[in-house]
Amino acid sequence: MPPVSVAARPVKGTRVAWVLAILVLAVFSAVATTLRGTTESGKSVFQASDQWAMIGLGVLGALGILLFTRPRVEADERGIRIRNLVGGYDLPWDVVRAVQFNRGAPWASLELEDDDLIPMMAIQRTDKAYAVTAVRGLRALIAEAKKVDAEA
Repeated sequence: MPPVSVAARPVKGTRVAWVLAILVLAVFSAVATTLRGTTESGKSVFQASDQWAMIGLGVLGALGILLFTRPRVEADERGIRIRNLVGGYDLPWDVVRAVQFNRGAPWASLELEDDDLIPMMAIQRTDKAYAVTAVRGLRALIAEAKKVDAEA
């Protein structure tokens, strides 16, 4: 019996992104608080605005890194919804040919009937067994959808 639904998110990638985001924010904040210096005339080289700008850059950097926590794949009998770093797809099963997870590929891909490939960044090679389970679930849902189409 095929799974009723499949939901996948990157596991290790999410952990790494959160650690790096916190680290970047901490480093930029530490640099901002230690910005000091004066010129020969005694005028301060770094103002409070420079320090706030460094913290702001740290926040922007951390938010950029947290984009890597965004990928998701959700699938059920109606179709599949894919969200990558930028953009997403909502596809019915009748346009999907197969799920590919080629040796050496960083993440799985969805092969469409028109030969397009859509990356699924939520199903990553580094997640090993979790990724394999997600791919098997998606393949079972595709097989079930194809069986229902053939019967109709």
